Amino acid sequence: MSEADSTDFEGNDTPTPVSVKLGSTRTVLDYPDERGERSLHSTLTCLATYEDAITGAERALFGEEAAVEYPDTVRYMLRSGLPENEDGVADAERFFEELVDAHDVPEHSAVVYAVPTIDNEEGVDNLKHVIEGSAIGAAETRSFPESLCGAIPAYGDGLEAIDEVFISVNMGSTTLEACAYRRGEQLTPFSTGSVTGNEVDRWIVAAVEEESQGRVHIDRTTAREYKETHADVYDFEPFTDVVQQPGGGSHEFTVDRGVRDPVDRYIDDAVEAVANEFLPELANDHMKPYQLALGKPIAVTGGMACIPGLVEEFEKRLSAELDRDVTVVSPDDPATAAAEGAGRIAERLV
Repeated sequence: MSEADSTDFEGNDTPTPVSVKLGSTRTVLDYPDERGERSLHSTLTCLATYEDAITGAERALFGEEAAVEYPDTVRYMLRSGLPENEDGVADAERFFEELVDAHDVPEHSAVVYAVPTIDNEEGVDNLKHVIEGSAIGAAETRSFPESLCGAIPAYGDGLEAIDEVFISVNMGSTTLEACAYRRGEQLTPFSTGSVTGNEVDRWIVAAVEEESQGRVHIDRTTAREYKETHADVYDFEPFTDVVQQPGGGSHEFTVDRGVRDPVDRYIDDAVEAVANEFLPELANDHMKPYQLALGKPIAVTGGMACIPGLVEEFEKRLSAELDRDVTVVSPDDPATAAAEGAGRIAERLV
């Protein structure tokens, strides 16, 4: 970004381009810093409240700080991907308010936010209420599909994806989404809640218990940490951990298949959903775009795509399932790609 652009953002007339990905596990903000260069800020989507020891007023913490200091009462208000009820909406509003205040996001901004492809009109409306009702986005607030926003960084440094026909697969915590795009238009949007990062966490909990012959019971937060820290499709190395025994003392154990098997199962299920559910629907609805899109790289984004080797193995197994060579591309950081892509759209709008 040029020095002139930076000066414009600091003025009163040109709104600051801001993007938001309010996710079930992590929320990402993307906006220009004081030099006019875009800056990504990622934090856990969670909130904890407590009583001020001096004034007695209710105070709030969010993100990693809340998760570490208040593990027993911290609230993850978007576990299902969207705010589901009044309490979830209130928590999401408080969380988002604390987040934008902490980062001094300007009110005079043009906000683009990514929306998941979920058949939940009420939940999507709740998400819209949280973001569009906040203090930021006074100039303009618009939403775009998460799978489109995430694909933009996978295809280049600009907005080339908007002018293409392609397929995007978003491997998120709460859904696996797939969609074809024709110059930004959604074709046959598909989502399933049975192939998700959250399911992998549950499988790891069960697999670790089985691998330890019932001696070790971990929670889903620990399972997610195992997945994010140790999972690797081709170069996985067994690791050890220690748990406290209920009657005192500790137990050291080794995790091997407890992480490898759930990740392997996820890849198979993702291939099955894309190859045998989404693609046949796309071919039936839009045969010519289907043929064009399969001739181009498929964009894969989302938190599960961060696991080393997963994208490459997905490409290999999808090619075998379709009996044709398929190319898969992924952005440098699949977990923050949706916010990065939305940020480029916000800059174009400004």
